[in-house]
Amino acid sequence: MVVALDDTKRSAIATELADLKAIQELLIANEQKVLPAVSNDQEISKRLNDFLKDDQENLTVIEEVISKFGGGSAQPRDTIRQYVEQVNRIIDGNELTLYQKASIHERIKHQAVMTGLIIHKAAQVVGDDVKEAIGPLNQVNFENRAHQEQLKGVLEVLGTRELTGQDPDQGVWARTQDAVAALRGVFDGLTK
Repeated sequence: MVVALDDTKRSAIATELADLKAIQELLIANEQKVLPAVSNDQEISKRLNDFLKDDQENLTVIEEVISKFGGGSAQPRDTIRQYVEQVNRIIDGNELTLYQKASIHERIKHQAVMTGLIIHKAAQVVGDDVKEAIGPLNQVNFENRAHQEQLKGVLEVLGTRELTGQDPDQGVWARTQDAVAALRGVFDGLTK
């Protein structure tokens, strides 16, 4: 009975790894599609190119983890496959602005981060062999999280441009005002 339960847990982790691989492939596809739209902005273009390079390397790591884990036959869930198809249609379409497409991309990055973290946490409780097999995934999680934070800055620029036709104020005083506004929000939340 214990072995069957263990096999069930391992199978669930293998499916989650297959989901992560599908999400990582989606991130790469999105970056390749969005890059031409930002080619006139050197900074955003460079960031997206760096993300693309990292994400391609991270996909290789994910594939190696799947191979080490022995989950090569696992497939992503149907819901993930449908999600990937839906996002591809939306990103390929003309209904959304560049800011909106980048915003979707940031949410997918978040999903990749959380999926990777859940795999990590599950491996901690299943066994040392699983923990060792998924070890390299920690670097992927770290990079995806760093990308997510950088994407927030990209969204700030694209969103401000979309609304005003101008770049946001990135100076020290503007950042100080942003921090003060955030603190006000915290204090307002505490008093309610």
